[in-house]
Amino acid sequence: MARRPRPSSSQPASWLALDLQLCFALYSASLAMTKLYKPMLAPLGLTYPQYLAMLVLWEADGVTVTELGERLMLDSGTLTPLLKRLESAGLVQRLRDAADERRVRVLLTPAGRALRAQAEGIPEQVLCATDCQLDEVSQLTQRLKALRANLSQAAA
Repeated sequence: MARRPRPSSSQPASWLALDLQLCFALYSASLAMTKLYKPMLAPLGLTYPQYLAMLVLWEADGVTVTELGERLMLDSGTLTPLLKRLESAGLVQRLRDAADERRVRVLLTPAGRALRAQAEGIPEQVLCATDCQLDEVSQLTQRLKALRANLSQAAA
């Protein structure tokens, strides 16, 4: 891995200013995004993490718990209670895989499939709230995915 040049330390105090921190910009943007989603998801009876899980299931019903966790970047300690709440709400069911009983598959119920129609307008509402064009949001999303990959690699 090539070493990147270190930033100049001629003004070290400025490097510690909160508003210059990438981590804080990402953290505070994430908080704002979650806050934006809350009233949109309330009529669906979903929390933001539950919504993300439902997005995965609407794309590919019947994924394994492991696949769902990998897709959402959640460990089983976080994912299991989330799935239990979705199951209690009647939106999903967890079933042992017939071919390999060690694997558990997550399947949408009819109510879970029907909820998709209620959620279809949410991405457009979020796009409007960003005050960005679709191509700008798409580019930003790609840049954030690349950043996430770089940070994951650096942390490994």
